Amino acid sequence: MIHSIHMRILLLTAVLSFGFSTSAQFASNFNSSRNWSLNKHELFFALGGTQFLGDLGGLNQVGSQKSIIDLDWPATRAGLGVGYRFRFHPMWATSTQLYFGLLNGDDANTDEIIRRSRNLSFRSPIVELSQRIECIIFANERVGARYKIRGLKGKRPRADVVYLFSGISGFYFNPQTQINGNWTNLRPLKTEGQGLPDGAEEYGPVSLAIPFGVGFKLGIGNFWRLGMELSYNKTFTDYLDDVSTNYYDPTVLAAQVGDDAVYAANPAIENHSWFTAGQQRGNPNDKDAYLFANIVLTRNITYPKPRSSRIKWKGRTKF
Repeated sequence: MIHSIHMRILLLTAVLSFGFSTSAQFASNFNSSRNWSLNKHELFFALGGTQFLGDLGGLNQVGSQKSIIDLDWPATRAGLGVGYRFRFHPMWATSTQLYFGLLNGDDANTDEIIRRSRNLSFRSPIVELSQRIECIIFANERVGARYKIRGLKGKRPRADVVYLFSGISGFYFNPQTQINGNWTNLRPLKTEGQGLPDGAEEYGPVSLAIPFGVGFKLGIGNFWRLGMELSYNKTFTDYLDDVSTNYYDPTVLAAQVGDDAVYAANPAIENHSWFTAGQQRGNPNDKDAYLFANIVLTRNITYPKPRSSRIKWKGRTKF
């Protein structure tokens, strides 16, 4: 009888020990409910570069791919953003981001003779508000020691994540070009006859885009992560650069809009016979796109930071 009780106590102790060991191991795994939930709410700050992918600049060939193989490094400009992320599942999060950047494109950056002769160029500010869904494909997250105590080694925290994302964004843009040394808004100039007889359709200053991207974050403390993000954004407009269809009649432009419109529509520097009314100016069959490449600093705001890392012990302070 006593032997049986001892056996049951030993068995219960073994089961409990195994359970605690399994639970502790599970807490460091990818889908640990404890560790991912400690990073439910985050603020993040992005800083990096932008790339325009459209009809201007790009590779030394006729036409433009409007994809990442058509990068135009001299046209790289800066961008920055701020956002909030909500992690609602070990593998899923949603984020809202406000981003401001500058896009640029210039035919002078290509050696292809037709595009270089065309001599079109633009810049445009872009203000984007995006809502994204993120799929976390790898996570190494574990809780470290809350306090740093001299002489006592604690478990190092980890907060490393790799994720893919997509979603929807709305953005404001305003293409401009230089005329007589001054930056001039292109949309009011109706360079392709937008809204004029037999001209292209008018376009507005706001459009939508679908972002596709990948990112990673590495923990650099209990509350901070540092990482990078690459986002390809396919838009629903072909007028980020004010170039899409055909050259419009310069006589009508001069009469209806003015001489600035005539120059902005066709500033060709050579081979002028290639760029007359009715000739192709852009490619309306493929919408514009842009890239963001950012360094991202993330702050965990799920729990407040402890006021002090010092511990009171019997009236004395230990560090």
